[in-house]
Amino acid sequence: MNGIVISIDPVIFRLGSLEIRWYTVAIIAAIVVALLVAVREFKGKGIPTENIYSLLPWVLASGMVGARLFHVVDRWEYYAANPLQIIQFQHGGLAIWGAVIGGGLATIFYSRVKHMPLGQFLDALVPALLTAQIVGRIGCIINGDAYGGVTNLPWGFIYIHPDALIPEGLYGVPTHPYPAYEMIWNGAVLLVLLKLRHIFNKDGLLFLSYLPLYSLGRFLLTFVRQENMVFWDLQQAQVLAVATFVISVAWFIYLFKKSTRHITA
Repeated sequence: MNGIVISIDPVIFRLGSLEIRWYTVAIIAAIVVALLVAVREFKGKGIPTENIYSLLPWVLASGMVGARLFHVVDRWEYYAANPLQIIQFQHGGLAIWGAVIGGGLATIFYSRVKHMPLGQFLDALVPALLTAQIVGRIGCIINGDAYGGVTNLPWGFIYIHPDALIPEGLYGVPTHPYPAYEMIWNGAVLLVLLKLRHIFNKDGLLFLSYLPLYSLGRFLLTFVRQENMVFWDLQQAQVLAVATFVISVAWFIYLFKKSTRHITA
């Protein structure tokens, strides 16, 4: 059977009822890397770096709550029957869309309170956000909680550790390596946006480029992922991707035309 065997124990070590999981380590690493990138971006835009340290707790709290909430809603039947599992997010189950929306709302609130330019804030956070998404998915690869459908491709992931979170019917079966697909897509989007940021002359355009590019990738890639269908035979992530794509493209066009009129005036 062709494929890449994933035999790593998702739990690094246990001490009584306490578990330290690779997923938790990956999330912490993603936060640290994102902070370092954000500080660099803030300095490059002339934004006082103390703002990122003040903003970080709000973004993390809102992002984590949003990420967990979206995941719980997506799998409500399970969590309604197992309510105590709702707070056990260290086992996995953080929806990226919830993190983006929750963190975005915190950023909007913070920028309004501090009277800082929202577009500049959001643009500075884009490279950090994409980097965090790439690093965080490493935890999903080990965890087995973001699994794809069955595949005969030679790079399919084959989970054989009994504590992997992949469904029982997919143990030992090659599945699409969805986390790896998303990491590759996000890496490509990051490279594109790093080029575009030198072209845009209006704050907010970089963030409004990130949203549709990520949405497009998430919509397409999610076809190989196994999750609950919600509308029109689409998964929750795909419905949100469509809505985000339409809104962000419309907003981008509005801002772009506005910046063009300002230059030609």
